Amino acid sequence: MADSSFSVVVPATTANLGPGFDSIGLALDLYMTVDVTPSETWKVAYKNQGFEDLPTGEDNLIVKTILNVATRNNCTAPTVQLDVQSDIPLGKGLGSSAAAIAAGIEIANHLLELNLSAEAKVLLGSEFEGHADNISASLLGGATISYFDGVEIDIVHIPLPEVGAVVLVPPEALLTEASRGLLPMHLTHSEATLGSAAASILSAAIVRNDWEKAGRMMKKDVFHESYRKLLFPEFDQIREFCEEYNAYGMTISGAGPSLFVAVKQGEEQELAKQLSTRFPYYNCIAVKPSSLGTIIN
Repeated sequence: MADSSFSVVVPATTANLGPGFDSIGLALDLYMTVDVTPSETWKVAYKNQGFEDLPTGEDNLIVKTILNVATRNNCTAPTVQLDVQSDIPLGKGLGSSAAAIAAGIEIANHLLELNLSAEAKVLLGSEFEGHADNISASLLGGATISYFDGVEIDIVHIPLPEVGAVVLVPPEALLTEASRGLLPMHLTHSEATLGSAAASILSAAIVRNDWEKAGRMMKKDVFHESYRKLLFPEFDQIREFCEEYNAYGMTISGAGPSLFVAVKQGEEQELAKQLSTRFPYYNCIAVKPSSLGTIIN
C-alpha cells in the first residue's frame, strides 16, 4: 500500500458549452482539495459553509467511489479521513459531483497503487456519472471532447484552451435530475442534424482555439437550452449584455443553474465586474481554464 497521507486537488468544470451536450467539458481554476490521512473509520469533514448536509461516512460520494474502485480491482481500501476544502459551488452546475468522483478515483488509485491510465480513470468516472463531459475535464484538465456509450470511451484532449471566462452563480442550487426532467424524449431528425452540426463546429473550433466561432455555436444548441432557460432570471438580457461587450458567447453551465460566458483572455475580471453591477442576483466569478486536472500533492 502507498503512503496514506497526501492531498488531491481537483478543478471545477463546466459542461456542454451549448450544443456539446454530455460530451464537451472545460476545467476551470476553482478547486477542491482533499487532505487524506489514516483513520480507524471512514470520516469526511468539510471546511466550507454550504456542505453541512453532505454525508460524512461511507455513504459520502468520495468514499463510495474509493470503495467502488477498490471492489472493481479486488482490493480492500484502507480507511482514511478526508478533510475537504472546496471553492466549487455545490449543486450549481460547475461539476461538484464530478470533482468528488474524480477525487475518489485518484485517492483509490494512489492508496491501492493501481497505476490506472488516464483513459481508465475517465472510463470509470464516466460509468459512475453516466456521462463523460465533466468527469473527463476534472481528471485531465483543459478542454475535453468525449464519446461515451456506456461501455467504451474516446476522448480528444485540449490541454490549455486560450480563453477567459466568467461564471454567473445564482444563490439557489438545482438538482441535475430536476433539470434533466425538463428535456424532451425526442427531437426531429432535422433538429438533431442541426444540433449535431453545431456540436461538430463547436468541437473543431475549440481544438483550433477559435473561440469566436465556438461562441457563435454556443447559442445554436437545440438539445437543452430552450427547455431550461426559463429557470434562469434575466437569461436573454445577460446574453444581450455579453454580446454588446463582445464576449465570445454565453450558455448554461452543465445542467445549470449557473451560466458560463467565454471571453478574450485577460478580459474576464472586467466583464465579471460589469456583470455583477448589472445582474446582482448572480455571483459573477472571473475564471480561467485549468490545465492541471486531478493531481496528487
